[in-house]
Amino acid sequence: MSAEATDQAPFGRRRGLPRIDLRNLRRFSRAALLGPASRGRLPDAIEHVAKVHRVHHPGAELDVLRKAYVLAESSHRGQMRKSGEPYITHPLAVTLILAELGAETTTLTASLLHDTVEDTDVTLDQVGEQFGEEVRYLVDGVTKLEKVDYGAAAEPETFRKMLVATGNDVRVMSIKLADRLHNMRTLGVMRPEKQARIAKVTRDVLIPLAERLGVQALKTELEDLVFAILHPEEYARTRELLQAHAGRPDPLALAAGDVRGVLHEAGITAEVLVRPRHFVSVHRAGIKRGELTGTDLGRLLVLVSDDADCYAVLGELHTCFTPVISEFKDFIAVPKFNLYQSLHTAVAGRDGEVTEVLIRTHQMHRVAEAGVIALGNPYAPTEGADAPEGERADPTRPGWLSRLLDWQSATPDPDIFWTSLRDDLAQDREITVFRSDGGTLGLPAGASCVDAAYSLYGDDAHSCIGARVNGRIATLSTVLRDGDTLQLLMASDSRDAASHGPSPEWLDHARTPAARIAINRWLAAHPAPQHESREAARETETESGAELTGQGAQGSPAPQGGEAAVPAAGAGRPEAGIVVDLPGATVRLARCCTPVPPDAVTGFAVRGGAVTVHRVRCPGVARMTAAGRTAVGVRWADQDDGDGGGDYRVTLFAEAFSRPHLLADLTEAIAAEGAEVVAAAVEPPREQRVRHTYTLQLPDAGKLPILMRAMRNVPGVYDVTREGRSVAAAHS
Repeated sequence: MSAEATDQAPFGRRRGLPRIDLRNLRRFSRAALLGPASRGRLPDAIEHVAKVHRVHHPGAELDVLRKAYVLAESSHRGQMRKSGEPYITHPLAVTLILAELGAETTTLTASLLHDTVEDTDVTLDQVGEQFGEEVRYLVDGVTKLEKVDYGAAAEPETFRKMLVATGNDVRVMSIKLADRLHNMRTLGVMRPEKQARIAKVTRDVLIPLAERLGVQALKTELEDLVFAILHPEEYARTRELLQAHAGRPDPLALAAGDVRGVLHEAGITAEVLVRPRHFVSVHRAGIKRGELTGTDLGRLLVLVSDDADCYAVLGELHTCFTPVISEFKDFIAVPKFNLYQSLHTAVAGRDGEVTEVLIRTHQMHRVAEAGVIALGNPYAPTEGADAPEGERADPTRPGWLSRLLDWQSATPDPDIFWTSLRDDLAQDREITVFRSDGGTLGLPAGASCVDAAYSLYGDDAHSCIGARVNGRIATLSTVLRDGDTLQLLMASDSRDAASHGPSPEWLDHARTPAARIAINRWLAAHPAPQHESREAARETETESGAELTGQGAQGSPAPQGGEAAVPAAGAGRPEAGIVVDLPGATVRLARCCTPVPPDAVTGFAVRGGAVTVHRVRCPGVARMTAAGRTAVGVRWADQDDGDGGGDYRVTLFAEAFSRPHLLADLTEAIAAEGAEVVAAAVEPPREQRVRHTYTLQLPDAGKLPILMRAMRNVPGVYDVTREGRSVAAAHS
């Protein structure tokens, strides 16, 4: 509650961030004690708000602000904050924060009145009669937010209703965020445990929402204030670091001068500013880079008039300085999920110091700082626009918020909704995937092809049967990376869709709430027996090498030509050395775990009178047992005399540091032990590490430990295994 806050000096401040200082608070207090001004004249306390508002909206009608202030001041008269200041100073401060960010008049009016309905005798009907339905709607939404406990013990259903109210008008959350920022600035005399509780709520719920609404100016200061409360020692060290650099020559100022000179010579009109990092950003940079230099404490911001100038600036910088190509990102062509647009690059200047540079237009900068607040009134009615009753047309609402509202309405269980929401808010990075039809798709980092399918097709994604990532066949479990090109393969007709509906394993690869909710809903409508039959069919397809996705057991892309990287292991071969307690059954060694003697094994009957044999520790065994599948007794034919002879296939994974001739050295070591390479796949290196997958034919299973030891002895190889996380995904 805002009435609990008290005024005290802030913990930290980012230069240029809109805020209200204590002198203004005291001036507001004196003006509030003197009462409202005469009719038709702006009260002294709101005059500063009006001046700031006119900077962004020169033609704004100020009379409505005067009326709102008069009502708020008279309603809150006699109420005091714990600091001893008149309570009216709080809505004034919140309104000034929003005015600095460029909020339109309706939002400022509702901000002045945001506590009146909860804390005074003013009713919503009175607000509606005097200021209209738009202001009434906003005040009602903020009032509901004030009643929500955002902590871990919050009622999920209450939070769901709050979010729905917010989603119907994002200005409600804008007011709430400004309200929380002012309360966090004035949290100093609270008990430490209460400060920590409020800070944790702000960190876990409100800061992620500020990020998703694109309101960076509020988000960054909230982060610093939370940082100061929850991590005082790290905050103090960061502050000392910034103070130590404050007295030294600023290399960013020199870099800014160099950039101005280059752009001036090129005839490009631009404003070049030094943009210091805020406390949390400096702290994160220190963790990532170790010892920080002067150029690590900020970035250059180049502001131009139009999009074409942004790319012209980029060209000049990359021509006249040495660019760090890995740092280049184009968020103009592909905006971020929260409306953010900018070009990011880094260049090496004098003395080789690397400077990060942001390039954007003035309008992009306003949106980058204020997010949805900078968009004015996105709900203004347009001619011929008919919205359903109770709904609001919102062409500017961020895509993630529209998706969130869609899946919350499809989730009857409030606990599932609450869990899904927290998971969604915890995603602090988004990737962009290019669709094969030329469009783009925004997904949270770590999303898989399953998530992409449901994001793109909704419930129609149930009929997805495979994918191509960067032109190569991939499993639906494949985790997508920023910049990947994706083509989803869909069943050709409804009968195919029914037979290839989602399996429970899809949930293991779904990262987004929309995907998980849709899959759970489909599974609930299709009882377990059908799941089991699909599992059996899928297993048969896997072991026959007939998967549509053409994947190997390890889930890595198939070799060129679309063939499976790992062929079926021992399918239907009686000489596999297995005794089965099912007369007449043929034997297939499961390629997900490729058992060899003396592995402990079990079996499961599949279509066609076959039995697939798995290692007991194979993740597929636990999955099929949980699905109610009955195991079939199997054992190695020559297990009693300990002879591991026979002709067996096994899949091995070699983890190594990337180096030239590694593949040749590994295959030479394999050949030296008498094993035959049936198939091999090499994944692209990541962070100088690479994984090789080999399917090998062994004349004697007893030589497997010797073979694995020989592979580990190859220079650069640090591990050779038969199972792991990737194996668990083999049946997905």
